[in-house]
Formats: sequence, structure tokens, C-alpha cells
Amino acid sequence: MEYILPDTHSLSMSKPTEQSPGTTAFVILGAISLSHAFNDTFQSLIPALYPLLEESLRLNFTQIGLITFTFQMFSSVFQPLVGWFTDKRPQPYSLPVGMTSTMIGLFLLSRADHFYLVLISVAIIGFGSSIFHPEASRLAFMASGGRYGLAQSVFQVGGNFGSSLGPLLALVIIYFGGQHNVAWFCLAALVAIIVMSFTSRWYKKNLPFLVRRKKGKGGSLRTHGLSDRRVAISVAILLVLIFSKYAYWTSMVSYYQFYLIGKFGISKHSALCFLFIYQFSVAAGTLIGGPIGDRIGRKYVIWFSILGVAPFTLLLPHVNSLAATVVLSVFVGVILASAFSAILVYAQELMPGRVGMIAGLFFGFAFGVAGIASAVLGRLADHYSLFFVFNLCAFLPLVGGVTVFLPNLRNKGGSVQSPNSR
Repeated sequence: MEYILPDTHSLSMSKPTEQSPGTTAFVILGAISLSHAFNDTFQSLIPALYPLLEESLRLNFTQIGLITFTFQMFSSVFQPLVGWFTDKRPQPYSLPVGMTSTMIGLFLLSRADHFYLVLISVAIIGFGSSIFHPEASRLAFMASGGRYGLAQSVFQVGGNFGSSLGPLLALVIIYFGGQHNVAWFCLAALVAIIVMSFTSRWYKKNLPFLVRRKKGKGGSLRTHGLSDRRVAISVAILLVLIFSKYAYWTSMVSYYQFYLIGKFGISKHSALCFLFIYQFSVAAGTLIGGPIGDRIGRKYVIWFSILGVAPFTLLLPHVNSLAATVVLSVFVGVILASAFSAILVYAQELMPGRVGMIAGLFFGFAFGVAGIASAVLGRLADHYSLFFVFNLCAFLPLVGGVTVFLPNLRNKGGSVQSPNSR
């Protein structure tokens, strides 16, 4: 039994029984985008702390990579399981529960004085994130009113904006006050729990608008006409694209600060500011990509993201100007991030009725790739150099050439119409 939201239902908060077709619940989208901003701000504190932890705990790049690996693996492994379970049994109040786990992890991180305590702290934060993403993505789908690309972009841009804030907040609150000041973020987590409780009530109130439908063999809700085998191959291609994007992304998030410090001799504080600029450009790219995919087709956005970013990633390691490096990083961030919303919605349209599972699979796979890549790249940086790592990662976007094998879905914008729509 699957839960599918017909496009003909409104998602009005005030009068759920009086519906207007195609209504987008922007208040809910704004609330879950804000929740995503809180969640990813806390996540981005972890790499922002690396220079401080490297100095205070005398860590090497391999240990830094293991911190990212631990966090990302706990973020990734549970997400598909959470998504699969909640596709069958939606859990509206899992959102504040996940944020409570994150709050506990933040408090422990503020007191961690040993490498292994840091690993335990980030694992708890990662577990909270694994609960948050599948259900929050489903909530964005519910509130979309059929504008799925827009809804995913609004949801994800909150996360990207939060990721960009992490380095600045770390600079202001932590670097000028010490690691113990991480505990102040527990107050922000409490605010996030309140916001999530509001969205959870809306989620529970609107569950009656989700109708149960038995899917026949091959998926009776599909309108794209693709066989199960072609769907499976297409999902595999999308996961390859996620691999290329997130393996490169983690090289920037985990090691960009050290790269700038080593190559240009800038301070740790300046490096944090430049990391903020990169993360902010990622947020901008996420916001742009979803609505464009709704309008012109998701496959075109995916193609642009792949072909457009490669020249900038290949050039970035070879420029010897700090200003040019920062400008190139902005182009990389905007273009690289523009396709994630399109990829996720494209996958959800390939497998309608599996919104939570697909969200969990793709977010989980992305985080898993980031964690493994961070550990591997840290090891390479210790044995060779960060400059070698950035030269190697520059070629990763070229893997995205497999996009040529993606099928064109029938409906405009790559959307799959509801069985009840006309």
C-alpha cells in the first residue's frame, strides 16, 4: 500500500477540507526550508571546525577525513531505510525527534576533548540528519501543489543557505570563543524543534488527503511508459551523477580552507569567509535549478550542470590568483548545485509512490559518497598533497557524460501526471 498525493488536492493549512486544485502551500515550504537551514547549519559547523580541531587535538588529514566519513555514513546509511519505512507508515513527528538527536550531538561536540569523542558526537548529529531528510522531502512534495521542482528547490535552498552560514557562525561564535561555544547552537536547535513541530502538525492534519493505491505489476501509476529495467538503469545513472557531484563537493567543503591557506598563505578566518562564499553560491545554484527544470525539462538542467561546470573545475587548480580562485569557486558552486533538485525530482517521477524512499536513497547516497570521498581524499592529501587532490577532483564532473543515456520523460518539464489529473 502506497501513499500518493493527487495533484487535484489542495494543501491549505487553515481549511484542509476545502481544497483548491494545484495550490502550493508556500507557508509550509518556507517552514521546512527554514528547518533545513537549521539542520544544515549545524552540519556545516563540523567541517568549519576542522582547522580549530586540527590545532587543538593535533589531527592529521586522515583523521579529519574520518570525522567527515563518520558523520556522512551515519547520515547516509539510515536514510533509505527511514524513507522506505515512512512511505508505508508516515511519521509526521519524526522531524522534531531527528532535531533532538542533532541537539544532543552538538552539546557533546562542544565538550569533546578527544578524537573519538568527536567521532561519537558527529555520529549522533548524522543520525538526526538521516531522520530529517526523507520526511522533510516528502513534506515538500505534499506542499508542492504539483510544482515539484520549485518545492524541492525551496526546500533544498534552505539547507544550502544553512551550509553557507555555518562557516561564518563558526568564525563569530566559535573561533572567537572556543569550542565550548558550540553549545550555544543547542538554543537554535530548540527553535528548530518548535518550527518542525508546526510543520509536523500540518503534515498530520493533511494525511487524509493522501490516498492509498495498490500498485500493479510494473507500477500502474507510471505514465512515462518505461519498463522496470529501464527505470532501474535510469536510477543507476542518476546515482552516478550524484557520485561525481558529491565527490567533488566534499573536496571543497572539507579541504578548500586548507587549500587556500596552503597556496595563498591566508589566515584561517579569511579561509572561513571564502568557504562561506562558495557555500552561498551553492545555495544560489540550488534555488535556480528547480524552477528552470519545471519549465524547460529536468534533463536539460542536468546536462547544463555537467557540461557547464567542467571547464571551471579543470581551471581552478591552475590559477595563481586568490581573487580568480574565489571567482571560479562561485561559478563551480552555482553550476554544480543547479542539478540536484532536477535529479531528485526526475528520480521521484521515475518511481511515483516512492517519494520517501527515493529521497532517502539519494540524500543517503550523496552523504555516503561525501563521507567515503572525504576519507580517501584526506589519505591522498597526507601521502601526496592537497594540490594533487584538487587536480584529481577537477576531472570528476566529466563522469557526468552518462547523462546521455537518460530517457526523455513524456510530460513537459519531465513531470509525471497524477492518475486523477486531466
